[in-house]
Amino acid sequence: EKKKFNCKLCDSSLASRSGLWEHILSVHERKLSFKCDLCIARFNLKQNLKAHIKVVHEQKKPYKCNTCDATFGTKYVLTQHVSGVHEGKKPFKCDTCHKGFTVKRKLEEHITSVHDGKKPYKCTICTQAFGHKSTLKAHNEAIHKGSKPFKCDICEVRFFSKATRDD
Repeated sequence: EKKKFNCKLCDSSLASRSGLWEHILSVHERKLSFKCDLCIARFNLKQNLKAHIKVVHEQKKPYKCNTCDATFGTKYVLTQHVSGVHEGKKPFKCDTCHKGFTVKRKLEEHITSVHDGKKPYKCTICTQAFGHKSTLKAHNEAIHKGSKPFKCDICEVRFFSKATRDD
């Protein structure tokens, strides 16, 4: 029988000592050892770096939602989308305002930006700062790149956000 290396911090059991060490660094210490050569992103696991490159830099989104036209880079994110958007499941609740979120990270981001008033996502081109990474990305696309992907349903006018289009 193969020897197993048990993690003393959780119930995980690994096949090798090096596997146990990688597990401790990536899961418990959240050491971000894998750096993307194309941007500043860093990851705790090599597979997460590979997924990042495919989705962000190669823009591969092979997982399509059967209910709407949304596409995703990973099956996990598709599952989160279906659960939160189409099934209305938002198990992570804010203790302050009771708003629900599909993933814990989004709840943490909400608390930091809305209730703590912090804006950790800074634009590298201008002085703007944002509470959400997605808002910074939308800002860069609209303001610095001039992208206007949202077209009016009635006329040909284009807008940089759904909110400005729908007003």
